[in-house]
Amino acid sequence: MGGPRGRVEDARLLTGGGRFVDDVVPEGALFGAFLRSPHAHARILALDATVAAAMPGVVAVLLAEDIRRFGAGSVSRPTPVRGRGGAMLVAPPRPALAEDRVLHVGQPVALVVADSLAAARDAAEAIALDYAPLPVVVDARAALSDDAPVLWPEAPGNLALDWPGPQPDAEGANAEEVARLLAGAAEVVRVTLGHQRIAPATLEPRGALAWTDDAGGLVLRVCSQGAGMLRDGLAAICGVPPARLRVLSGDVGGAFGMKTPPYPEYVALLAAAAATGRPVRWMATRAESFESDNQARDAWSDAELGLDDEGRFLALRVRAVVNLGAFASTNGALIATQNFARCLGGMYRIPRIDVGVRLAFTNTLPTGPYRGAGRPEANMLTERLVEAAARQTGRDAVALRRRNLLRPEELPYRSAAGAVFDSGDFPALLDAALRAADMAGFAARRAASGAAGKLRGRGLSCFLEHSGAMPFESAEVIFDPAARRCMLRLAVQGSGQGHATVFARIAAERLGIDAAQVTVEQGDSGFELRGMAAVGSRSSATVGAAVVRTVEAALARARAVAATLLQSAPERLVFEAGGFTDASGAWVGLFEVAAEAARLGTPLDGRETAEAPETYPNGCHVAEVEIDPDTGEVAVRRYVAVDDAGVLLDHVLADGQVMGGAMQGIGQALMERVVYDDANGQLLTGGFADYAMPRADDAPEFLCEALGVPTATNPLGVKGVGEAGTTAALAAVVGAIEDALPAGSAVTMPATPESVWRALRKGGR
Repeated sequence: MGGPRGRVEDARLLTGGGRFVDDVVPEGALFGAFLRSPHAHARILALDATVAAAMPGVVAVLLAEDIRRFGAGSVSRPTPVRGRGGAMLVAPPRPALAEDRVLHVGQPVALVVADSLAAARDAAEAIALDYAPLPVVVDARAALSDDAPVLWPEAPGNLALDWPGPQPDAEGANAEEVARLLAGAAEVVRVTLGHQRIAPATLEPRGALAWTDDAGGLVLRVCSQGAGMLRDGLAAICGVPPARLRVLSGDVGGAFGMKTPPYPEYVALLAAAAATGRPVRWMATRAESFESDNQARDAWSDAELGLDDEGRFLALRVRAVVNLGAFASTNGALIATQNFARCLGGMYRIPRIDVGVRLAFTNTLPTGPYRGAGRPEANMLTERLVEAAARQTGRDAVALRRRNLLRPEELPYRSAAGAVFDSGDFPALLDAALRAADMAGFAARRAASGAAGKLRGRGLSCFLEHSGAMPFESAEVIFDPAARRCMLRLAVQGSGQGHATVFARIAAERLGIDAAQVTVEQGDSGFELRGMAAVGSRSSATVGAAVVRTVEAALARARAVAATLLQSAPERLVFEAGGFTDASGAWVGLFEVAAEAARLGTPLDGRETAEAPETYPNGCHVAEVEIDPDTGEVAVRRYVAVDDAGVLLDHVLADGQVMGGAMQGIGQALMERVVYDDANGQLLTGGFADYAMPRADDAPEFLCEALGVPTATNPLGVKGVGEAGTTAALAAVVGAIEDALPAGSAVTMPATPESVWRALRKGGR
């Protein structure tokens, strides 16, 4: 399909026609303001909202007992993950509003509802609270030490889960085999790697509008990534049947996984709407976002890679510690364990992998999905090991990669982590990336940088990830014969990816009509479609498969009606150019068929559910950086991305996904870092004055190429591309920095000017 034909969303969004969550203001709507904990860990001794409730404009003040009266339970309902010895992930209760204790700065304690936002905020500040501070721990490794304060009695030592990794054999046997292989290896390379905590910081902060409908049902308009999935989660928390709760999402200004799960604020707003009988709206400030949105990464890994005397990889052992935060988010543990493990080793042939992950509770915000969601951590670790192996053994890093890359004839290949790579040509990708990056011209570019007083380095990152988790998805098509249009309904919610463009085009090309005749609707749990959220680079494969199946089913129904109209046998009809024709040349258009079907009481409308198993996007990215040796400032100058995303549905959208993901990876590599004070748990990076993010002038010159090998796991042959850039960029950029520094220098993320300057001084510059 892949040619660039323009996004249908752009004109509306660029001219102010977007309908984001804060653009909808019903008559009589109230404003909500949350009182949040200033402490990272404290017992609530007393709370008095009498003065606040009596202030002008205040309609209600909700506390923990009001949430209980509403019938809501714990917001923490994580995906179950089984650990060592069969133990399950510990999931302490997370109240929508704090009860007797707070466990992180920013935890909501009360919700004030008033006629104006100013009145709500003033009243929130008037609530009298008396806290007794408790000991704090914010670092996951410190939390697992013997002398750390225990946050939850059900998690001794703050250990939420000890995960032994995927076990191809009996538990313990795999670890023993890896230990044997490492002991007998000609070389063992060791790497310790930290992934700092980062904040999603979406363009549109979180917000929601809650109200009750005429039948007494609950309605929540919220920026989400999947209305149906969020509705089901909130219904379970609130103790109501899903049919009594409707979730709506309009336009969404960025999400990156962070806007997928239920949050305490949503439950409190629904309770407030039920208590007051009026709509209640809330929009987070940027400061609130930093102290209430799920954060990401915050992981440490120690890894060992064994090689034989010919440079072949033998076995990989990884031990990781991951910070869950104060509570277990919906998928935080899943990301830190299964997502992480399935990407270890990437596209390399590593016969055995032993991975163990310990998850810790701390007095910080919960961690959860953010673009990449375990994939960048695994790929960075794998590529750092390969680079270290090249240095330690004196081998060329490219040649070492090529020796260990899986070859096309070995696919499908079951990795040591249990993933099955069905398609790809990894050596061809590596070669294509080296050509596109003009490796032959690098020496001249390095010399030119040196003449200008700068240091230049290049870094290479091969990656393979999994996409398309939660493989089932539904779609619905509804025909409007009079208007000669059809509507395509989806369960997922776009947040900038171009859903309305791509999925309309998929349907239109199979229906033989213009894409402008197809309207895509999304963001309404009332559609009652089976499906999940737009996460994990899954939409193109799973939703695309559902659209294809739904359209094919509609055409099958249309064929029978067209046969009647043309007085022919259905099997003798040919569908082309938006209509059916028979051997005589008689033709009837699709919308005429739809009109006849509707008249007969058998409309062509319908919904179908499709399954699309996981796919494995892969690629090779090359970064070049320049470093100012006087200041340590790093500039990414060139970035080449060669990706196998299978069949591309739109080249421009795919390139945009790769570039956007790479910029987020560059942000983590160079500047982004959430910092909590070790002593008191205060958030020190609570806004853009303290939390650095890439700007437009930090973007390098990009070159994106596609070398797609179609997958047979879905009818479109697509693999997903949304997280490729983030997954690959970390190793490419950090590798380029270390290549520019004196031999033996090492940097940690984020590679800030100060840290790079110190590495230069340590290296003798």
